[in-house]
Amino acid sequence: MPTVTTSDGLEIFYKDYGSGQPIVFCHGWPLSSDDWDTQMLFFLNAGFRVVAADRRGHGRSTQTADGHDMDHYADDLAAVVNHLDLHDAVFVGHSTGGGEVAHYLGRHGQDRAAGAVLISAVPPLMVQTDANPKGTPKSAFDDLQAQLAANRSVFYRDLAAGPFYGFNRPGRDPQEAIIQNWWRQGMTGGTKAHYDGIVAFSQTDFTDDLKKISVPALVMHGDDDQIVPIDASARMSAQVLQNATLKIYEGFPHGMPTTEAPTINADLLEFIRS
Repeated sequence: MPTVTTSDGLEIFYKDYGSGQPIVFCHGWPLSSDDWDTQMLFFLNAGFRVVAADRRGHGRSTQTADGHDMDHYADDLAAVVNHLDLHDAVFVGHSTGGGEVAHYLGRHGQDRAAGAVLISAVPPLMVQTDANPKGTPKSAFDDLQAQLAANRSVFYRDLAAGPFYGFNRPGRDPQEAIIQNWWRQGMTGGTKAHYDGIVAFSQTDFTDDLKKISVPALVMHGDDDQIVPIDASARMSAQVLQNATLKIYEGFPHGMPTTEAPTINADLLEFIRS
């Protein structure tokens, strides 16, 4: 099983397929690199090298009590990128992974990057503050932690069957296999990592990271995202980034890379080839 050792001695599992220009995929909370299966096969067959890692405490990476914050996430990503000696890479992040991409580029620079893609991503800042009135109240994230602590299995099932993929919307047909795959990925990771990760994705302010990013950036977001509302995220990130294109998808949910994969993959390919 391919892994890289971090500076604090953890093993980060990664997938590395193909050759050509690399695309690095960063997954959302509380999932794993498996969430990118559809994209990895699509871009592998299109002639790209595709790389995805399990975040610390998630998937097949080391379960640890410590380091579940964006600084460690970005440093772990750098460890994978440096280990594989990737250059001219396009970094694609979904949800929390979008924050990881932004913080990696802000913290470690853009020398190895050709572009950045933020999909349903948490930047610039999720939590509501005086300076961020459109954000989500902190009480909502406190409730997520309380549900996780009370019964993680039930919480994950309900989240996947409901707002994450928009299966709670009238006329939507819940897809049991998608729900179960989300639940499987979540339950594979560590509860402490996921508990702390809620703070990491909700309370980290990525504004300064976004300001540093000058490579071409694509910001993709559904206007029916119930997890990361678009007005406090994508619309604002696109204004802060130096070289951004904002693409809004009518009616698409937070988990649109899975439920709307053909559309998302086609638009990603167009951006990367442009």
